[in-house]
Amino acid sequence: MRERKAVVSARRCALAGSLLLSLAIAPQALAARAAKADAAPAERSAPVVRNTVDELRQLMDSQQLTELRTTYNGSYGASLLFNSSTLQYYAALFHEKDFWRVIKTDSVDNAEKVYRTFVQQTEELAQVYIDTTRLEAGKRYTENLVAFNEQRLRSLQQEAELQRQQSLQVSSSIQQAKQQAVTLSTDLRSTHSQLDALNQRIQALQAQQGNPALSLPAPETSADPAATPTGEPGTPPR
Repeated sequence: MRERKAVVSARRCALAGSLLLSLAIAPQALAARAAKADAAPAERSAPVVRNTVDELRQLMDSQQLTELRTTYNGSYGASLLFNSSTLQYYAALFHEKDFWRVIKTDSVDNAEKVYRTFVQQTEELAQVYIDTTRLEAGKRYTENLVAFNEQRLRSLQQEAELQRQQSLQVSSSIQQAKQQAVTLSTDLRSTHSQLDALNQRIQALQAQQGNPALSLPAPETSADPAATPTGEPGTPPR
């Protein structure tokens, strides 16, 4: 009986010790779990660097790079950037805002060499763009010139048609004037003939009136010269 009580007492003491140990360890475990829980979002939010292009973009976003050189040829460009924290250089080849190639190096000479190579590549790439731009501009200019000349030709054709119509009107007016002149000339000759006839009659009458030898008609005489009318001598008969 005593042995059983001793065993029970020993178990109770062990259980109590386990509970005390659990209570002592629980705050540390909870703190560790909380630290892991806090660290997990931070690890998830950290960006993953897959290549030098992503690394360059992250450094540019965080403003950790200094731009040493940049060359543009058309829409293509090359840049040489320096990270003063790590003493590393980044040579980049890009088109507009899209990075095509990025090479990282800690050698100044190598960085300059890569940058010069990228600059030469931008010249070659941009040459096609420049030629295309010039050809497109020449095409637009030629098309505008053709449109201008076509408009000018239409204007000249319209002006020529207007001049032709005006010439026809002038020719018609001249023909009408000629016919009217012929009619007036005929009327004038007829009027001259009438005038000549009138002048001849006038001259004849004037000559007749101005002739002093014009004979007057003889007076009437009776058959008996001795017969005189009755009445007072010298009195005309009634």
